[in-house]
Amino acid sequence: MPDLARDIWHYRGFVQGSIRREIVTQYRGSLLGAAWVLIGPVAMILIYTLVFSHLMKSRLTGVDSAFGYSIFLCAGLVPWTFFTDSLSRLQAVFVANSNLMKKATFPRICLPVIAVGTAAFNFVVIAALFLGFLVVAGKFPGWVLVAALPALGVQVALSTGLGVLFGTVNVFFRDVGQAMNLALQFWFWLTPIVYPLGSLPGWAQPVLAWNPMAVLVAHYQSVLLYQRVPDAHGWAGLAGVAALALASLWLGLTTYRRRVGEMVDEL
Repeated sequence: MPDLARDIWHYRGFVQGSIRREIVTQYRGSLLGAAWVLIGPVAMILIYTLVFSHLMKSRLTGVDSAFGYSIFLCAGLVPWTFFTDSLSRLQAVFVANSNLMKKATFPRICLPVIAVGTAAFNFVVIAALFLGFLVVAGKFPGWVLVAALPALGVQVALSTGLGVLFGTVNVFFRDVGQAMNLALQFWFWLTPIVYPLGSLPGWAQPVLAWNPMAVLVAHYQSVLLYQRVPDAHGWAGLAGVAALALASLWLGLTTYRRRVGEMVDEL
């Protein structure tokens, strides 16, 4: 949809300034400031590591490092946090900015871009800390890390498509936010982040192949834990998720374009 891309480009200054303002505002007045970006994910990683490390590390095939389970956990949890942060911001973005939409004239599509940009900043901070940990632990994957970038791009497209769709529908049906938060809790446990896929019964493993985040997490784990480029099966799975991401992006943007004229009246 070239017209949407053109609007975003023309208002890029507004987008960049709004992202900076969002980042500053979310930590203004707190004693720890931007450290809160790290505290939540790091606390979750520590809790899961303490609870599950001895139980699960023996089930990580081919991994004998003392940091194996922590790397396994971070490889899934860090991108998952980015995914859920993006979705949460996007599903609420039009409702949360209702006053701005009523008073100012600008392309409304800029708001989802601002939401994703803010979530991306938080992700970069957490990912940098994780990569620093890999360097210190002597487990940095080197050039293989480049193989994670296509999966990250697919993930951003998937979360943006779903988020714009949910954000548009949420303007008209406010139950969407609560339903999505509940669905994300189930989705988390249906994704092999805390547990390895091989620990599941044989009948359950093929079922998770239909979970796009399970495919993406397996891709990240291959690169960051096993330090190898995914095999042909892994790339085929990523191609399937990419097709789903493009479909969700098309559906989200189409729904937005059809309903954007009604949003201000509904808000």
